[in-house]
This record gives sequence, C-alpha cells and structure tokens, in this order.
Amino acid sequence: MTNCLLMKESPMIIALNKEKTVYDGFVTVLEKDLRIRIALPPDYQMKQAKLHCCWQMKRLLHGYQHIVKQRLQHSTNLMCFILELRTVLEMAMKNRPGCQSFSPPHYYSQLITEMEILGWDKLLFVDAEFSTLKLKAEDSAGRQHAIKIKLKSKSTLAHVHSQFLLNVEALSEFWMVLDEIDEQTWVLEPEKATKADSMRRIAIGNNVSIKVQIDPRHPKMLPECCLLGAEHVVTPLRNKLNGNMHLWNPDCSVLQNLKDVLEIEFPSPTTHEKSNFSVECGICYSYRLESAIPDQVCNDPRCGQPFHQVCLYEWLRGLPTSRQSFSIVFGECPYCSKPITVKVITRNP
Repeated sequence: MTNCLLMKESPMIIALNKEKTVYDGFVTVLEKDLRIRIALPPDYQMKQAKLHCCWQMKRLLHGYQHIVKQRLQHSTNLMCFILELRTVLEMAMKNRPGCQSFSPPHYYSQLITEMEILGWDKLLFVDAEFSTLKLKAEDSAGRQHAIKIKLKSKSTLAHVHSQFLLNVEALSEFWMVLDEIDEQTWVLEPEKATKADSMRRIAIGNNVSIKVQIDPRHPKMLPECCLLGAEHVVTPLRNKLNGNMHLWNPDCSVLQNLKDVLEIEFPSPTTHEKSNFSVECGICYSYRLESAIPDQVCNDPRCGQPFHQVCLYEWLRGLPTSRQSFSIVFGECPYCSKPITVKVITRNP
C-alpha cells in the first residue's frame, strides 16, 4: 500500500531491488528535479535509512541537515519522509533564491555533449551552477583569447566559439599593428596594454612623445595623432606631420608611416633604455601620478623640465603672480622662472 502511494506522490522514485529496500529517482520541488537515493534496512525502519543526495540538493540543504535528520528519525514510512523532505526543500529554495537556478538533467548531459564536440582542452572555467563558461581560442597569429559565455543562448557552444573566432580574426590586422609598435618602440602609455587598448603613447625623445589612436576597423589608415612635449621641439614635428600627410601609405605599417611622415627614427628597446624617457615630475618628483605621467614641459630649451598637468596647475594656482585667461593659467616655471602655461583642469561635481 505504501509503495502504491509513493508511486502516486513521487512517480520518479522507483525501487531498484525486489526487496524494495533501495529507492532511486528524482524529487520535484518548485519545478526543479533533484536526484535522490534512499537505502532502507531489512526491517524498513526509517531511523536506520541512509540518504544520498545529488550535489545540487546537498548545496540546497546546507544549514538544514539537522531538520532532515529529525524528519528521517520521526517519519513512519518512506512516503511520509519524501513529503517531509519536499517541504524542507521548498522552504530552502524560497529562502535561498540563488539555488533556484538548477536545471533539469538533460541540460547537463547536453552541455557535456557539446563540450566533447568542441574539445575539453578549450574549457578554462565553469561555475558551480554550470551556467557560465569561459573558453579559450587561438587566432591564426597564435594569439590567445578567452570568451565568457552565459548559457542562455539557443546556439551551441561550437557555434558560439566559431563566431567568436571569426570576430577575433577580423581584428587580427589591428593587433598586428599594435604588436609592431609594442615590440619596436618604447610605449609610455598604457603601462600594461590589453587587447582592448587602441591608444599608444610612444617615446620620440627626452620629454617628447606622440599619442596615436588606432581605429580597429581601419588599423592602417592615418590614426588620430597628438604630439606632446616642449613647444620648440613639438612645433617642427607638427609641421612635418601636417606637411607630409599625403605620404601616408595604407599598404605600409603604421609605424613605418609615422617614421616617414615625421622624418624620424623612434628609439628602439634594443638600443635605448626606457629610463631615458621615464622622467620624474619637477613638482611631485614621481613619474606616475595615479594613471598619469608627466605631459607638460617648460618650453625654454635650456630648461625643458616635465610636469604632471595637475601638479603644474596646482602650483601655478598657488602663485600670487599667476593669472587666468579663459581656459589657460599663466605663470612662471618653478625651475627657470620663464613663462609657462597650463590648461585649466575641470573636475566633475
């Protein structure tokens, strides 16, 4: 009679032996199927029964073990215990919303099948709920990439991975341009570039650099350029840049074009030390101030002292002889007392 009632209440739990002492199957709680196995002693006393839970149920019942043990001790038969267990599981699910994300068994078997097709060597990470994966991919140039996938899409992992590789290959020329710059010049900013960084500030000489912004869609076209340094050094370079723009050749690399247009050779990591270009600010005596490096320079050729913009701005603001006109602050260089200017720094309210 108890068996018939159990099958009616929990049709997915069945006896595995003719003695009907071992039961296996699923308990359905709030539309979630959780695997369970119960082994009864020969006398069918629930006090001596052994309960085996799937990892999802174990995680869900964390903190409720004493209640489950109590229900097991006081239940008169297996059907009563299953009903009690359902109540505890439902209470645990409602109290811990994060545990409601368990998927049915076919979800996990499908996921394993897809990973076998794609290749387990491409799996970098999977979370405890098997809902977020991180896969690795290698482009034709041997660069390593990673993609994070939230498993809600109807696409297969193999399809998502192949589409990711197509997008990666579309950026191959962009990364090739940046790789050449990183390998053959002294890059001042960013200090630790990522694949998402399209800007490079390249050293030209002591206190002189050029900032280039590469377009990922058209990496070999003339980038946005900004020369930084003392005006007496920057002006001739700016004139060459403006006068030689017509020489830009999209069939050549960006680095080679910059050399041709500016008519210079960039300092190479094989022939120059980076310390030659990492000059400290003349006010705070440090090279890097948070994320900024010195980008203001005294224009007197005999001085050429570099400063962080914020340091120079605060210094000039504190001088009784300084003045401001529109967005420019005028004052004197802390080292040579020659005229020096800096743009007003606007701060967010």
